[in-house]
Amino acid sequence: MKLLHTCIVVFLLTSTLLRAQAGWNWGDDPDTAKEKNAIYNDMLKNSDFKGAIEPLEWLVANTPDLNQAIYINGVKIYDQLQAKETDANQKKTYQNRCLELYDQRIENFGKEAQVLNRKAYKAYKFLKDDKSRYQELFDLFERTFELNGDKVAINNLVAYMDVIRRYRANGGSLTDDEVLQRYGKTMTILDKNVEAYEKAGKDTASLERNRDFINKMLTGMVEIDCDFISNKIGPQFEADPSDLVLAKRIIALSLTYGCSKNPIFLKASITLQDQEPTYSMAKIIAIKNDAAKNYGEANKYYQEALELAATGKQKGDIHYGLANHYRARGMKSRARSSAFLAVKNDPSRKEAYKIVGNLYMESYKECRQGISKVDDRAVFLAAYKMYARAGDRRGMSNAEKQFPSMEDIFELSLKEGASLKVGCWINETVILKRRPEGT
Repeated sequence: MKLLHTCIVVFLLTSTLLRAQAGWNWGDDPDTAKEKNAIYNDMLKNSDFKGAIEPLEWLVANTPDLNQAIYINGVKIYDQLQAKETDANQKKTYQNRCLELYDQRIENFGKEAQVLNRKAYKAYKFLKDDKSRYQELFDLFERTFELNGDKVAINNLVAYMDVIRRYRANGGSLTDDEVLQRYGKTMTILDKNVEAYEKAGKDTASLERNRDFINKMLTGMVEIDCDFISNKIGPQFEADPSDLVLAKRIIALSLTYGCSKNPIFLKASITLQDQEPTYSMAKIIAIKNDAAKNYGEANKYYQEALELAATGKQKGDIHYGLANHYRARGMKSRARSSAFLAVKNDPSRKEAYKIVGNLYMESYKECRQGISKVDDRAVFLAAYKMYARAGDRRGMSNAEKQFPSMEDIFELSLKEGASLKVGCWINETVILKRRPEGT
C-alpha cells in the first residue's frame, strides 16, 4: 500500500513538471537557458533593450527551438532599439537583425504565411527608402501574398502597391498587365475586408482611405481610362468570359475610373457573382439591369441579394430598391409591400414611405370613380399620411393642395376629422381634412 502511494505521488509530480515544460525546449543546459530567459524578460519589462540583447542572443544561438516567444520578443527588442537609434549604420544593424529573427522563427517553428504577414510590413518600413534592396522587398511581398491569399494583413495592401511602384520606378521588370494583375488582387482582398467590416457593423472609413491611396499609386504607374478598359482588357475577357481574374480586374478598374456604364463592367460583374456570390455584387447587378430596363434580370439579382443580405440594413436597402423597381413596372401593390419591408428591416429607411406617397399620388386617375369628389380625392389624404411618415414636407404640401375643398365636404354632410375609407388598390383608412384656403 505504501509503495502504491509513493508511485502515485511520483506520477503526479512528473505530470505537473511535464505540463509546466510543455512548449519549451530548454536544450542541453536547461539551468543556463532558464537563467538567460529570466534575465532578458526582466530587461524587456524594464525597457532595458540593450541589456536584453546578450541573454536573448544566447538563447537564439543555443536553444533556437526553445519557444516562439524568443523570436516574438526579439523583434520587439530590436524594433525598439532601431526606433531610438540615431546612428544610421547602427540603426540598419538593428533593423536587419529584427528581420532575421522572423526568418529564424520560420526556420524553427514554421507558420511561414503567418510570420511573413508580419515581417512584410516591418520590412517595408525599414527598407522602402533603400533602392539597393527593392528586389528583396518585392520578392518578400510576392511570397507573402502567394502564401496568405485573402488573409493578407490590411496594412500590407497599401504597402504592396507602394513596393510595386518603387520597384518598377527603379528598374524592376513589371509590365502594365503585371501591375494591373497585382492591383486587381489587392482590390479583391480590400473589397472582402470591406464586406466583412460591414457585416460586423464596423466603420469602413480607414479601408476606403486605403483604396484611395492604392488608386493614386496605380494612376502614377499605368495610364488608364474607360477606353483602355474596354479596348485592351475587354477583348481578353470576351475571349474567355469565365476568367475570374480578368473579371475582377475589370470591375476594380471600372469602379476606380468611373467606367461602370461600360457593358463590359456588367458582364464581368455577372461572372464574379456566378463564381463568388456576394450581397454587394448582386445589388450592383440588379441596379444596373434596372437602369437598362432589363427588369427580369434585375429582379433575379435583387432576390439573390436578399438571400445574401446579412443585416437588417442590407435587407432594407434591397427592399427599397425593389420598391422602386416594382413602381417602374407599374406593380403598385408589390412596390408598396417592398417599401414597407424596407422600413421594417431598417427603421431608419423612412424615405421608403415617400415611394408609397408617390404611388398614391399617381393613382388619382386610376382610382377616381367620378361620383364623389371627397372619395376621389381621398387618395391624396393617403399620400399625405405617407409623406408625413417620411418627413417629406414638400410631398406633404403637394398632397395637401389636392385635398377635398370645404364645399366638397359640406355637400356630403361630412365633417373634418371623420374616418374615411380609401378604396381601389390602396384600401386604407384616412382622416378627412380640407384643402388649405387659397389653394
